[in-house]
Amino acid sequence: MGANTSQVSDLSDNSSLKALVGKESISENDPFWNQLISFTFISPTSSGDSKLLEEAVIPLAKILIENNPRTGNFGALVRIFLGRTKELKISTECQDQLFIWQAHNALFMIRCLLKVFIREMSEGELRLQFSYHERVPGSCGETGSEDLLEELLSNLVHLIVDVPLLDITYSILFEAVTTLLVFFSYQLFHKDILRDGIVYQHMMKGRCLSLTSRLVKTLLYNFIRQEKCPPPATHIFEPKAEGGLLYGLASGVASGLWSVFTLGGAGSKAAIDQEHNSLPLSNQSLLLLLVLANLTDGPDWPNPYRQAITCFKNTQDTSSLEQPHIFQINFNSLYTALCEQQRSDQATLLLYTLLHQNANMRTYMLSRTDMDNLILPILEILYHVEERNSHHVYMALIILLILTEDDSFNRSIHEVILKNVSWYTERSLTEISLGSLLILVVIRTIQFNMTRTRDKYLHTNCLAALANMSAQFRCLHQYAAQRIISLFALLSKKHNKVLEQATQSLRGRQGDNTALPDYAQDLNVIEEVIRMMLEIINSCLCNSLHHNPNLVYALLYKRELFEQFRTHPSFQDIMQNLDTVIGFFSQRLEQAGSDLSVERVQEVIMKGAQALPKDRLKKFPELKFKYVEEDQPEDFFIPYVWSLVFNSGVGLRWSPHGIELFSMDSG
Repeated sequence: MGANTSQVSDLSDNSSLKALVGKESISENDPFWNQLISFTFISPTSSGDSKLLEEAVIPLAKILIENNPRTGNFGALVRIFLGRTKELKISTECQDQLFIWQAHNALFMIRCLLKVFIREMSEGELRLQFSYHERVPGSCGETGSEDLLEELLSNLVHLIVDVPLLDITYSILFEAVTTLLVFFSYQLFHKDILRDGIVYQHMMKGRCLSLTSRLVKTLLYNFIRQEKCPPPATHIFEPKAEGGLLYGLASGVASGLWSVFTLGGAGSKAAIDQEHNSLPLSNQSLLLLLVLANLTDGPDWPNPYRQAITCFKNTQDTSSLEQPHIFQINFNSLYTALCEQQRSDQATLLLYTLLHQNANMRTYMLSRTDMDNLILPILEILYHVEERNSHHVYMALIILLILTEDDSFNRSIHEVILKNVSWYTERSLTEISLGSLLILVVIRTIQFNMTRTRDKYLHTNCLAALANMSAQFRCLHQYAAQRIISLFALLSKKHNKVLEQATQSLRGRQGDNTALPDYAQDLNVIEEVIRMMLEIINSCLCNSLHHNPNLVYALLYKRELFEQFRTHPSFQDIMQNLDTVIGFFSQRLEQAGSDLSVERVQEVIMKGAQALPKDRLKKFPELKFKYVEEDQPEDFFIPYVWSLVFNSGVGLRWSPHGIELFSMDSG
C-alpha cells in the first residue's frame, strides 16, 4: 500500500505509510498524496488474508492516533478522497479507470484505519480525529469535525446510489458499502444495544436521510443482481516490462510509484476463498441492509430504513407513492433472488423481514404459483437442522409460520407434486406433495428438538405451523401420516417416562416433595404438546377426513397409543372425536372380514369416510396461530445481524477479543 509495497508484511516499513502516520503534517496539495494512493491490489476476501492485513495495519493506525492531533493527516486523507468522489460519476461515464482506481485506494486506506480507530476509541474521540485538520496550514477550508464526518458518510451513500455498477466501479462500490458497515461496528464492542450516537444521528437524521429510499433500493438491487467480482485484470494497472504503464498516465507520475499488492494469487488460499465469496458486493450490501433495517427507533423518530423496507412496492403497482421513503422495485427479480440464496442466514433473515414487515411483498409471494422454489430451500435448511445454527433454523420456522397463516397457501401446497426430492435421504420420495413434505420435515424438526436441544420456542412454532395447516390437510402421503402418529407415540413415551420418574422420586424421598415441581413442569410441557397434537389430528379429521385415508389408516394401526388418554382430564373432550373415528372404522373393518389386504383396508376406509355423518364429530374452534414479534425484538435481531457481519463479512476480520455484543459461541 503506497510505493514499492508487494507484501502485507512490508507495510510497517513502507516509506509512504510512515510519512502518513508520522509526526509531519502533509499539505493536501503535496504530490505525496498522489503517490500514496497509487498502488494496485486485490482486496482481501479470505479471513486469513484479512487477519494478516489487520495485524499489519494496527501498529500503523496506533501511531497515527498518537500523531494525528498534531498533523491532521487523517483528515487530509479523507478530504483527498472526498475531492475525488465529486467526479466519480463523470469518470465512470468517461471510463476513466485511473481516477476511480485512486479514489478506491484512498477509501480502502480510510476503511482500514477507521476499523482500528473504532476499536480503540469512543465516537467522541473518533470525531476529534476528523477535527484535527483545522490546525494544519494549507488545508482546504475550516470545516467542523462533525461536518467532515457527516460529509464522508454522505459521500459514501451518494457514491453507492449514484455510481453505476460496472466492472471498473465494482471495487469502489464494495469499499463504500464495507466502510459504512465499519462505521456501524461500534455495536460489536458494546453489550447493550446502541440507541444513539454520532454515526447513528448522521445516518438517521442528517444529510443521509433524504437518500434513504435510494440507498435501500440500491442495496436490494445489489442483492438481486448477484454480480460476481470481476477478474483482477479489470481493476489493476500493471507496469509494462520496459517500465512504462499500460495506460497513459499523467506525466508527473513515475512508474516506480506503482506496486502490486496481491492477496489473491492463482492457486492461493485467497483465490480459493474468492471462489466461495464470488458475490462480495451482493453479500456486503445485504449485510448493510440488515444492519440499517435493525437500527432502533429514535425517541421521536422512526427508523427510516425500516420504513423504506416496510412500504416499498412492485414496479407494476400504480397506486400512489405518498408514504415516507417509499419506492418501487421489481418484485419478480427480488423473489427469484430470495429463492436462489436461501442457503445463507442473511438471505433467510431478509426473507423473514420482508414477509413480516412488507405487506406488499407478502401478498405478492403468496400469489406466486411456484412457491415450491421458495419453500424447498427453507425445508432443506430444517432438514439439515443439525448442521445449521439455531438462529437460522428459528428464522426458517418463523417464515413457515407466517406463510401458514394464509389459507390459500395451506390449500395450494397440497396441489404441488414433487418428484425425487434429492436432499431428503431418509426415505425414497419418488412423488410427494409439497404439503406432505412440509409436514414430514417440520415433524422431523420437532423430534430432533425433543431429543437434542429441547428448545420450547422451536417446537411451539413447529406445532403452530402444523395447526394452521391442519384443516387444509389434503391427500397426505403415507409417510407424512405415519410421521404424525410416530410423533404422538414419542410424546406418549416421554409422558409415561416422566410419570414413572415422578412416581419413583416420590417413593424414594418418602414424603419429601421438593423435587416434584420439576417433574410437574416437565409433565405440563409434554401434556401441552400432546394436547396440541390431538387438536391437529382432530382438526384434520373434522375438516378433511375424506381427503386423508392414509391418516385414518395410521390412526387405526396405532390405536392403542390413544387408550391411556381417553380418561385423562386434560384430553377427554378432544378424545371424543378420535374415539368416534376409531370406533366407526374399526367396526367397518370387522364387518369386511378378517385377513384383509392393505389395499382392501384402504378401500374400506375410503368408502367409510364418505359414509361417516359429519354431525357425529364435535366441532372445536378453528386452530389459528399468528406470529407476533416479542417485545424489544432488537435484543434478538441486532446481536444476530452483527454475528452474521462478524462471520460472513467479506474482507472484514475482527479479533474475537473485545467483542461484547454476543458470546463467541453464538456469534
